[in-house]
Amino acid sequence: MVELIKQGVYLLNGKEIVKDGTGLPSPDDARENTITYGILRSHDTEGGKGKKMRIRFDAMMSHDITYVGIIQTARASGLEKFPLPYAMTNCHNSLCAVGGTINEDDHVFGLSAAKKYGGIYVPANQAVIHQYAREAMVKCGNMILGSDSHTRYGSLGNMGVGEGGGELVKQLLKNTWDINAPEVVLVWLEGKPRKGVGPHDVAISLVKATFESGFVKNKVLEFAGPGVAELPIDFRNGIDIMTTETTCLSSIWVTDDEVKHHYEIHNRPQDFKELRPGDVAYYDAMIRIDLSTQESMIALPFHPSNACTIHELQSNPTEILRKIEEDAQKRFGDKVDVHLTDKIKNGKVMADQGIIAGCSGGTYDNLSAAAAILKDKSTGNGYFSISAYPQSTPVYLATTRNGIAEELLEAGVVIKPAFCGPCFGAGDVPSNNGLSIRHTTRNFPNREGSKPGQGQLSLVALMDARSIAATAANGGVITAATDVEYEDTHKPYDFDGRIYEHRVYNGFEKADAEQVLRYGPNIKDWPKMYPMAENMLVELAAVIHDPVTTTDELIPSGETSSYRSNPLKLSEFALSRRVPEYVGLSKRIQAEDLDRRAGKCPQHVLEALAKVGADEETTSFGSCVFANKPGDGSAREQAASCQKVLGGDANICYEYATKRYRSNCINWGIVPFTIAPDTPFDYEPGDMVFIPGIREAILSGKEETDAKVITKDGVKDLHLFFQNLTANERTILSEGCLMNYYASQKKS
Repeated sequence: MVELIKQGVYLLNGKEIVKDGTGLPSPDDARENTITYGILRSHDTEGGKGKKMRIRFDAMMSHDITYVGIIQTARASGLEKFPLPYAMTNCHNSLCAVGGTINEDDHVFGLSAAKKYGGIYVPANQAVIHQYAREAMVKCGNMILGSDSHTRYGSLGNMGVGEGGGELVKQLLKNTWDINAPEVVLVWLEGKPRKGVGPHDVAISLVKATFESGFVKNKVLEFAGPGVAELPIDFRNGIDIMTTETTCLSSIWVTDDEVKHHYEIHNRPQDFKELRPGDVAYYDAMIRIDLSTQESMIALPFHPSNACTIHELQSNPTEILRKIEEDAQKRFGDKVDVHLTDKIKNGKVMADQGIIAGCSGGTYDNLSAAAAILKDKSTGNGYFSISAYPQSTPVYLATTRNGIAEELLEAGVVIKPAFCGPCFGAGDVPSNNGLSIRHTTRNFPNREGSKPGQGQLSLVALMDARSIAATAANGGVITAATDVEYEDTHKPYDFDGRIYEHRVYNGFEKADAEQVLRYGPNIKDWPKMYPMAENMLVELAAVIHDPVTTTDELIPSGETSSYRSNPLKLSEFALSRRVPEYVGLSKRIQAEDLDRRAGKCPQHVLEALAKVGADEETTSFGSCVFANKPGDGSAREQAASCQKVLGGDANICYEYATKRYRSNCINWGIVPFTIAPDTPFDYEPGDMVFIPGIREAILSGKEETDAKVITKDGVKDLHLFFQNLTANERTILSEGCLMNYYASQKKS
């Protein structure tokens, strides 16, 4: 189904693939003829064909877990008005629960910010963030920056990038997104999917083939080939949104009449243009996908790449599910007791819950196919339940007009308004040991809302909406949609934008400085953060040797979001589900640093400094997290900002899972140290790392330094790297965080 070709290839006239470059332009020259480079270069303020790019975006997107912090940071840094269209959706904290920050307080703040600074405000339950972008924000050849990792609109000819809030702040202050000129990978689609195969099946296969090896990490995926024409827009969107899980940087597709039709029915025909690679385009690698051989897939806990076909699962369920149980035991120890093999009844795996939701699942075509499969059938009145979330009110309206909602409701499906909750663990939490099958973006631990620390763990598997519907029609027995007969005769999607005209506040270029920001009592400013000292001493507050540490583990999603606008309260949840003692250790270290700054340096800190010949006046003291490979998953900057709020000064790892998490660390003044792959890290919480002359090393452009690890057994050497930092990033680190950086600029 998916073939990885590691060597570079040339694409001639958009049709012929050749590996031999004899007589052809050099790879560097021919790479400029990709769609990717055509778009990137047109947004690069540096101009030319350099190896560094400084990008300005055309528009931005945020949701209500991130936009308050972004605006607060930008406001503290001198924001006067939004210089580009900035849409704020309310699709993550739509439940309006009490406790922490009342969610509606954030929504009121967001609307007041849109009025004051000239933004676009999409009220709760109108649309999930990425569907609103597809319907109202994308343009062929444009670039959109979003504070959500699944900011992907390449299938509509618009490059999307998901980053932490600090990068959006830079755009609001007319600065740039700085990257190395990326490699480009050709994704060549051939064939046509058979009935029952959906976009999640293809996407899961792509993630399975690429994630673990890092085949496309920080590269751009460019989709082309004869198979593209065989896919409707919703199918393309469903694959594209999941490219985030490959750890690629962004994505782009060729555009055609199908894309043109999308813009026409959304009343924006002027925003379409044909995108094609040049006559001779070079790609650094290639992925060939034969759509005709694609099967119905399931991604088992605890990652979208942990995948197999549904037929494979049902032919060997005991062995496959026992591996998940063993994985859970390794992750959570005796905190939970998982019995996933209990789901096997009469030799087949049973699910407890089905969910079709969000930017990947709640599309019109997915709901249409699900309704066709469930027509005149019943989901039953047993333990299995199923819910569907149309991804926007226009999509919901179309399902109502065209009989889709009626058929789903008649079958027993519960239809709920546009909301991203099932994607990150808010709402629809299954029972303990429950197995939920979901057409959503992720199935990391806790993405279904369970709390292993309190003995409760449910599990999520990803499947396409078609197979979820087939499962529902089969009494909860996990079933491949390719095994059922159905005919989808519903009308094609037709967008009606009157709902948005009536409810969305579109204030771009209408900034009113006289408007007052409306604060709830629990929306708080960022605490004081200090510039980098001459030397750095950090105490390890968490040491994690898991292969990958996700942002969900660094700062859990779900109910923690009720504190998203209160940095001090939110930081109480940092690493709470992975290293529960981290917050207490970090607070103790932070308190000791405040004592040091007040001239009352703790004795054990003085003793550590004496062992390395340093003094308290020129050496900062903070906490540090070690993890093998941190930062896979969400773009939410709180994964880094919570560490900083608790006095975190550094991360040490072998590599960062994503650019966005590393960027978050930098923007919050956390030095992103790495160590060589063959360097053992057998240290424990409580051990300290001393980095002499770090400020001068950062500012002078160095990329590595010698450090000392202070343990109870003595002092040991450790070599640290801090490579590929831009000049601005070095200054941000030296100033202590992005806000301090902008404050210092205003003073000068």
